[in-house]
Amino acid sequence: MRRFLTGTAALAAVATSLAGLVVPVSAAAASGLPFRPISHNVTTGQHHKGYNINGYNWGGYAATGSGFTSVSASWTEPRATCNSTNDLYAPWVGIDGYGSSTVEQTGVATDCSSGSPVNQAWYEMYPANPVYLSLSSYPVSAGDSIHASVTYAGSNRYTLKLSDSTKGWTYTTTKSLSASRASAEVIIESPTGAYPNFGTLNFSSATVNGASLGSSGPTALDPSSGGVYEAHTSALSGGTSFSEQYLHE
Repeated sequence: MRRFLTGTAALAAVATSLAGLVVPVSAAAASGLPFRPISHNVTTGQHHKGYNINGYNWGGYAATGSGFTSVSASWTEPRATCNSTNDLYAPWVGIDGYGSSTVEQTGVATDCSSGSPVNQAWYEMYPANPVYLSLSSYPVSAGDSIHASVTYAGSNRYTLKLSDSTKGWTYTTTKSLSASRASAEVIIESPTGAYPNFGTLNFSSATVNGASLGSSGPTALDPSSGGVYEAHTSALSGGTSFSEQYLHE
């Protein structure tokens, strides 16, 4: 992992300057842990004993090619149970990161550093540090209906949008980054390599470039840590829906 900051106070100073919306209360925010490009070359990965290609720090679907302009998906935020204070994961959607060095992404992180799960909305224009939204202004609870999208707005600009229709809020920001737009993803990821028990997470309404995720011929990935699979990605249903099944931390 890269771009660790040297302390909570240092990160708080940075966070305060970011539109006044960031409250770094989670372990992820305090430590600067990034949700980052896939950490291994999976293009030569193999299916193994009924699993999908080993996605290492990623699970879900990744479409590859060129000129991706949008990705979106919805999910119901699962009720997670912490196995340890090291557990941290997030469902997200994004452009780039599968074979490239940037990721433009947004989603909801679940952090167990306090011993109990804390859900926090965030976005990231990696390699910049993740930006965590205020828990009071943008709360997320288990059972909430979430929708996320990333759209290329031209001239190296990306519009990231995250909505919680249960709580009734929407956050939208447009950021600039020079990126290749060589992939688009609907993903779960654990930067620490340790998942809380999230049970089953169901993604729906998944689209790439305005069409179904399935129409892009995406690659299915199962996340692993230490050579052991942590979750399993289902087949696509109707080209737009799939599930992530928790296996273990």
